[in-house]
Amino acid sequence: MGFERDVVVIGGCGHVGLPLGIALADRNLTVTLFDINASSVDLVLAGQMPFLENGADPLLRKTVADGMLTATTDPSVVSTAENLVLVVGTPVDDHLNPEPQKVLSAVQALVPHLTDGQLLVLRSTLYPGVTALVEQLVERLDVSVDVCFCPERIAEGHALTELFELPQIVSGRKAAAAERADKLFRHLTEKIVHLSPEEAELAKLFVNTWRYTRFAIANQLYMIANDFGIDFERIRSALTEDYPRAADMPGPGFAAGPCLLKDTMQLAAFNNNNFVLGHASMMVNEGLPNYLVSRLERRFDLGELTVGLLGMSFKAGSDDIRDSLSYKLKRILKIKAQRVLCTDPYVTVDTDLVPIETVLEESDLLIVCAPHKQYREVHTNVPIIDIWNLRGEGVVV
Repeated sequence: MGFERDVVVIGGCGHVGLPLGIALADRNLTVTLFDINASSVDLVLAGQMPFLENGADPLLRKTVADGMLTATTDPSVVSTAENLVLVVGTPVDDHLNPEPQKVLSAVQALVPHLTDGQLLVLRSTLYPGVTALVEQLVERLDVSVDVCFCPERIAEGHALTELFELPQIVSGRKAAAAERADKLFRHLTEKIVHLSPEEAELAKLFVNTWRYTRFAIANQLYMIANDFGIDFERIRSALTEDYPRAADMPGPGFAAGPCLLKDTMQLAAFNNNNFVLGHASMMVNEGLPNYLVSRLERRFDLGELTVGLLGMSFKAGSDDIRDSLSYKLKRILKIKAQRVLCTDPYVTVDTDLVPIETVLEESDLLIVCAPHKQYREVHTNVPIIDIWNLRGEGVVV
């Protein structure tokens, strides 16, 4: 049958769906973003990004103006496209247990709008086995819909570069489903890698767990050096210089955001919580704010100080505060310090933030929490704690 449009992205105005929708529309596919967030839909229709994403603003304006990209809160639009891309992933609960039923509930909500001949692409992180559960759910319906899992691989802030440059993983249990997904994503890249659904589910978890573990190793090595009063960055710079086997050693810093911890804990749950390395990585990375405060208490009388936190997003150049460890540090310091002031040049959703001028004027101690480039040139007479070494002054605390 014929369809009115090429693609509907479900959950399409978020950090995963919107860049994908823009990229596909820029490659001359007609794309509609379906999202329940009416304010985000209104922003997209006005050609405005709801969040920061490098290079997205002009492409969004262009694709909306050209009529290739639109957005709606009306779920009936799901029935109008050949390709459906669902960007709802598996979350974890407050106890870090996976909630795979969330994806199934999202698919169930689409059932009244599914139509013969559609391709349903599962896009976000899935707990292993969820693709099979979705396939079983769809097979019980009185419609013919192909299902595949094609995990997103982008780094937030670099989506509209990486969508076109990185290989795309495609998995489909049926050859026809895999071929259709292959055809869809070849609009973005010629580099397609085929896996089974279970392999693709684990591949997504493995890569984020790998990154999270690497950051934990760097943070643990930092703590070891720091406890002996040695600048870890001097060691790291020396051992990585023209030495390929250590070239990828990261520096210390807050390993946070909406994916790394979550996916590491999903992998642990999948392996019956027999994942010592993953749990140890969580203890190191999540413990870094506590470690910093304990070190600061040795040097300063925190109870008499106003502490300023520079940067509240979870990474440099971002406005995304989801699971940011800056807020964990803030909670600890609210107990330990006389006063805590926070600032961020990008974050707009936190009404407690104050201008950087206020933080610099009123703080007795500053901590670089997110290594935004603006903080490289901050001039002040008070101590600055900078474990990222953004300012090039070392990382000893």
